[in-house]
Amino acid sequence: MVIPSSSRPLILGCAGTLLSAQEAAFFAKAQPFGFILFGRNIDTPEQVRAVVADLRAAVGWAAPVLIDQEGGRVQRLRAPHWRDWPAPLDQTQRAGPLAARAMFLRGRIIGAELSDLGIDVNCAPLGDIAGEATHPFLRNRCYGTDAAQVVELARAMAEGMGQAGVLPVIKHLPGHGRGQADSHQSLPVVATDAATLEATDFAVFRALSDLPIGMTAHLRFAALDNDAPATTSPRMIALIREHIGFDGLLMTDDISMGALSGDVVSRAHAAWAAGCDVVLHCNGDLAEMQALAGVCDAMVDPARARADAALGARRPVGAVDIAALWSEFGRIMGQG
Repeated sequence: MVIPSSSRPLILGCAGTLLSAQEAAFFAKAQPFGFILFGRNIDTPEQVRAVVADLRAAVGWAAPVLIDQEGGRVQRLRAPHWRDWPAPLDQTQRAGPLAARAMFLRGRIIGAELSDLGIDVNCAPLGDIAGEATHPFLRNRCYGTDAAQVVELARAMAEGMGQAGVLPVIKHLPGHGRGQADSHQSLPVVATDAATLEATDFAVFRALSDLPIGMTAHLRFAALDNDAPATTSPRMIALIREHIGFDGLLMTDDISMGALSGDVVSRAHAAWAAGCDVVLHCNGDLAEMQALAGVCDAMVDPARARADAALGARRPVGAVDIAALWSEFGRIMGQG
């Protein structure tokens, strides 16, 4: 797929379950590359399909629509219309030797639910390693406690979603597991030496560097750049690109999170200057989105080429018996 030449390097949200006329007019003018949905945008399957269609109609093409449907605490689609999932780390521990199969099933079923709604990008899997000191906001969202386990399970989740026609977003580059603060509220600072990071956190993302889209971490790695978090650090983005080897579309984590300083415009400028391809803004605040759109031009190479490649990686949705997969998942989870 070739994205329109007018698309700007932004992923934006809307305020509610219906797209307002004001929002539609703004998106038509601003031409964001994509959109993201949150719980505030979710009611029924029919309503979600309608808002997805309206978002795409506003920009005039099949722009990517993202969601955070990790399962556990972070899932925007919930019962009674969609399946609820255990926290990923709890699932891993319970599934034991069948953890990879369980994670694949999770990805395939979640992917089918998203594809049915027209949502084609999921902000999962996590490549972060859970440690004893990992902040509770993240710890049970992780897939495992060592690099090899996380790689295997993240790959399984990505493959399951991919078979449903949904693009995975690997997060949070280059690793959020050592964060001991909640980056939604404040900036975590990691003091771990570079050699240890290389052998653990960074190793996971190197093994998953072929995935089409990645999301940065709002984390400062003191041993590598004690001045700026990874999202706005040219040194850390260069490490992600050149050392870890990730050449996919690189998007920021939510630019409005408390870990970053300054207003959203200065944060976005810093992220683009550091080398991020696309800025993610999640809260649906129209004034903030207007300010962001007013300070950026259309995407240019290499960001455009990466965006084209990422969207081109979407696979056709194959036939599958979801009931049978769900039954298999239940058997695996019931064995513990």
